[in-house]
Amino acid sequence: MASTFTASSGLEKPGSGEQAGSWGETVNNNFDIIDRVSSGFLNLSLSGTSSTLTATDGTPSNGHFKVLFCTSSGSLSSLHTVTIAPNNKSKLYLVNNATTGGQSVKFQQGGGSGSTITVASGVTAWIYADGTGGDANVRALSTELVNDLLPKLGADLDVNGNDILMGNQSVKFGTSKWEIALDTGDNDLLFKYNGTTVFKLSSAGAVVASDNITAFGSP
Repeated sequence: MASTFTASSGLEKPGSGEQAGSWGETVNNNFDIIDRVSSGFLNLSLSGTSSTLTATDGTPSNGHFKVLFCTSSGSLSSLHTVTIAPNNKSKLYLVNNATTGGQSVKFQQGGGSGSTITVASGVTAWIYADGTGGDANVRALSTELVNDLLPKLGADLDVNGNDILMGNQSVKFGTSKWEIALDTGDNDLLFKYNGTTVFKLSSAGAVVASDNITAFGSP
């Protein structure tokens, strides 16, 4: 009875009575594959516009690594497409696009007729290839905070030179009654206490207070 292989990682399962006296090599290969798919790191150097990432049944290969650190031998001048092969194996990867040139890296499986994922320059993403054949899909596993109702930071927030975009949402200060909100009608900035606007800074620069303004006082 010939060997068979596991569905996702391609681990070899020798048939009954097979590989007498030589199964040790098969076991060692399987251990190497397990090591790669569990926490293996690959510096994946990209060039040109396309490449193939292959996981070969029974043989430790680049497609088995869990973490893909995408670099480039030179500056990429256009989008690079990585095809995950074969198209009948499901795969989970943590991808970091560290290529030079500011180009995105697209991941597809099955020729790209299914869903594909594009990872922008400098971005890290979890991606999943479903291995359903010619129309296989590659999807991103969201790491957004949108579904976290109470996100918490363990240290100071470093925005790395970027802006924090609040949209039309207000800023509230912990359990206090103070709030800063944007009046979307005329773009005025409203300072509220206990839900009531007590101070307004208009988009034209005018200052409006609901009570007296004291100059040269001691706050």
